[in-house]
This record gives sequence, structure tokens and C-alpha cells, in this order.
Amino acid sequence: MREPDFNNLLSVLERRVPARPTLFEFFLNERLHEKLTGIPSAGLKGDLEINLQKMQAFYRAGYDYYDVLLPGFGFPAGEADKLRTVSQNQGAVITDRESFKRYPWQDPANADWALLDRLAEHMPKGMKLIVYGPCGVLENAIALAGYEALCLMIADDPQLARDLFGEIGTRLEAYYQIAVRHPAVGACISNDDWGFKTQTLFSPAGMRAYVFPWHRRIAAAIHAGGKPAILHSCGHFERIIEDIIVDMQYDARHSYEDSILPVEEAYERYGGRIAILGGIDVDFVCRAEPEEVYQRSKAMLERSARRGAYALGTGNSVPDYVPDEGYFAMTRAALEASG
Repeated sequence: MREPDFNNLLSVLERRVPARPTLFEFFLNERLHEKLTGIPSAGLKGDLEINLQKMQAFYRAGYDYYDVLLPGFGFPAGEADKLRTVSQNQGAVITDRESFKRYPWQDPANADWALLDRLAEHMPKGMKLIVYGPCGVLENAIALAGYEALCLMIADDPQLARDLFGEIGTRLEAYYQIAVRHPAVGACISNDDWGFKTQTLFSPAGMRAYVFPWHRRIAAAIHAGGKPAILHSCGHFERIIEDIIVDMQYDARHSYEDSILPVEEAYERYGGRIAILGGIDVDFVCRAEPEEVYQRSKAMLERSARRGAYALGTGNSVPDYVPDEGYFAMTRAALEASG
């Protein structure tokens, strides 16, 4: 265990060299939370206790921050199957103008913002909070309308589609405007999955028409509060990387897959223009021997040691099917290099 210092992650996000190797992860998992803290999840009550356990896990694992979602604000959709793989057409509740008008849009001001104060009281010295959202602009539009129906809506009633994206985007923008005011918040994550291995869910032109304008505003809102803006987005991104860097002006991008573009190559292509976070492919961490995970992680840290703009982590997150030994082999590369 090492003492946190958010300035290290801030250096990465500002494309500078941190004082020591720095870790970044979006999610861990319940098993790791329990293993790292010794606190059983089953006995936790309420948002504060749950988040305190997770924050302690991040602290003990060697992170300089804890990322938090504020309860009480979101975009509720209909019921969908609780499976590891789900259809993007399930749970749609907005099908036409009338259902759009009836939808009970939530106010981000009603989120439990006091949770930030309570977490700050218990936060280890040197850490900062990173606020993320209840999914993003595109993910929520798909959840509310269904993917196929949303595509048809764009073709058949583009004004309704624009209004749907507008209601979502406006509220997410306001959510981040509130988040960045808190002194314990060091950065924000705008989390919105945009595609899969070979392409984005809409054409690049469609993404630019309906999705990216709202991300430009979200990133600008985070920057207006003096905080870095991190994009977490899965899927193929090379056709839209200029939008991410130049138009939306995100400071960092997270989520990389070897089958799309290995993080080593992503770092060489884009690390001088945007910070690269994570990237040790989740499938690789699952299948490779721990020593292989360690060596790849160590090599990535060595690659970026003099140039900065990189924090070590998995390509996406640490779901419960990732072997603990693989995860700890990765983090060991950073922690042992810290002395």
C-alpha cells in the first residue's frame, strides 16, 4: 500500500510525467472490494457505507482517487433481462412524441450531492474524488428508445431524435456543472459507450450530428470548473479520434482493446495529444499467465516513463471474471516501481 497523491493522476491528465507510476481503473468488483478492505459487502447499508468500502478498496489498491456516481439522478428505462449480455432494444419507454412528453425527466440538482461532503470527510489524505455519470448521452438515448427504434426515429422523425438527445444532454451537462464545484472533486469521467470492435453505433456523421455536440458541452462544463475531463467509451474510435481530441477536447481517453488497437500503439499514435488511460486488455489479463501480465504492464510503464500522459490499468474495468492474480500482477508493476 502506498499513500495517495492526486497530483500524479493530474500530471497524467495534463500530459506530463507523474512523480511515480500511476494507476487508473473505472471499476473494480465486489470480491476485490472485500479482499482489499476485509469488509463484507453483505453487511453494508446505504450509499455512504457502500461507497466508503469501495473508496477504501481504491486506497488500499494504490489509486490516487475514488470515482463515484451520485445517486438520485438518472434516466430510468423499462425492465430488461439481468444478464451478462443484453439486447439494446429491451426496456424502451419513448416511442413517439406523446411518450416523450410523458417521460418523467429527472433534475440533476436532486441528486444526493451531500454524499460528496460525507465521502470527503473520510477520504484518505492526498486522494480526490472523480465523479462519473449515470451513463452518457448515447447510452441513455438507446436505453430510452431502443437501438433499432432510435435509428428509425433519426430517419423518420429527426426532430424528435434531436429533442431526445437534447433532454439527455442538457441534464448531463448540468450534472457535471454541479459536480465540478465541489472542492473534493479532482476530475470528471464522461462515460458513454459509442461502438463495438469494428465501428461506432452510428456513422461518424450521425455521431457528429446527434451525440458529439453534447459531449463538447459536457467537456466544456467540466473545464469551466477547472477540472480535467476524462472520456470513458468502448468501441472502435480511430475514425472519430480527431473529434475527441480537437472538437470535444477531452483530456484523456479510457477503454482499449487489443482487437481494436493495442494500447501500446494507441500511446504511440495519440499519447502526445491526449492522455491514455489503462489499456491492458481485459481478455489478456484473464487468459495470460500473471507473469505475462506483469511484464506487459511493466513494459508499458517503461514506454511512457519519460513522456508521461499514461496511467496503468485494464483496458476497461475489472469485472468479477478477471482473476485476482492477473489484476494484482498488473498493479504490482506500478506499485513496486514506486519504491
